[in-house]
Amino acid sequence: MSFEKLKPEVVTILQNEAITVTDRLHGVCQLLSDTISYYDWVGFYFKNGDKEELKLRTYVGEETDHTIIPFGKGICGQVAVSNENFVVPDVKAQDNYIACSITVKAEIVVPLFKDGENIGQIDIDSNTPDPFTAEDERFLEFVNLEVAKIL
Repeated sequence: MSFEKLKPEVVTILQNEAITVTDRLHGVCQLLSDTISYYDWVGFYFKNGDKEELKLRTYVGEETDHTIIPFGKGICGQVAVSNENFVVPDVKAQDNYIACSITVKAEIVVPLFKDGENIGQIDIDSNTPDPFTAEDERFLEFVNLEVAKIL
């Protein structure tokens, strides 16, 4: 399914006020995992209160021990500091990478802004080498813009 066709589905999930925000975020994770073949782990991390760390809110994929990530550590922690998308075509080539699973080959992390502040991010792991394109970045930026509307 194309990203353009997924956009209205993302919006529909996020606008469903009959369920909690976390359940809506989980629904988006499930949709992306189910429909994009190379999205093997999809999750949302958010700034953990006033702490300089991220806390995993919800995800779909293999279980992870990385529920808390300090700012600056790993790809997610670097995005929390840089405020910029980070596409990793080959996780083995990254010095500051936190391995979640030996099957993960690539990762993309896109920051989520609310009122100009980086409050979280969407994190995607792929078991496919170098699958992410600029289209993935634009789509995930769209997802995060829509998520920001319900926070």
